[in-house]
Amino acid sequence: MRSGLTFLLAYPVLALAHFHLQFPPPRGPFVADNESKYCDGYATTTENRTQFPLSGGFYSFHSGHQDWTFGVQIANISNPTSFDNFTTAVDFSPNNGAGVYCFPIDLEKSGVKNLTDGAKVTLQFVFSGGDGNLYQCADIILVKDLTVGSNVTCANKTMISTSSSGSSATPAATGSTSGTKEVVASTFLVGLAGLAAVASAYL
Repeated sequence: MRSGLTFLLAYPVLALAHFHLQFPPPRGPFVADNESKYCDGYATTTENRTQFPLSGGFYSFHSGHQDWTFGVQIANISNPTSFDNFTTAVDFSPNNGAGVYCFPIDLEKSGVKNLTDGAKVTLQFVFSGGDGNLYQCADIILVKDLTVGSNVTCANKTMISTSSSGSSATPAATGSTSGTKEVVASTFLVGLAGLAAVASAYL
């Protein structure tokens, strides 16, 4: 099982919590003191999984850092319990610019085995702004030909620092999509409620 965490683990673990997963919704309300732990301290999967496109999906988060490294891990089992259960779904890469980011993700083409319609999997989002690794997890169920509901927006609102150096990834186009099959977004709204409780401390 290949892991993209190796080089990130070299950083000292000092969680300043400048990373907020927005979609898919995390396992539970954001806990700043736990974000340096596996899945932000939520060690068990939730039964209330978010429906997520097998292909043509996206993920979004807020970065409070101007320079950061980000990647996506996936566990293709229903109840992962440690970092060892995860493999790389999106390669880790450096980026710059604080704000809200939205990136496309096509799990069907990721090369990870056993990602099929109806599979229960967990995504682990790994963020490093240079002050330690931060982790949040989202438990999802993959649905073929699913279109994310129009009430879940993929938008980019970034403030690029003119003094920063390094390459910057190109986010997905701003906008939202709708279709005959839509994500049930109740868990998304619950997740946002948890994030809102601490947002003022970091924005």
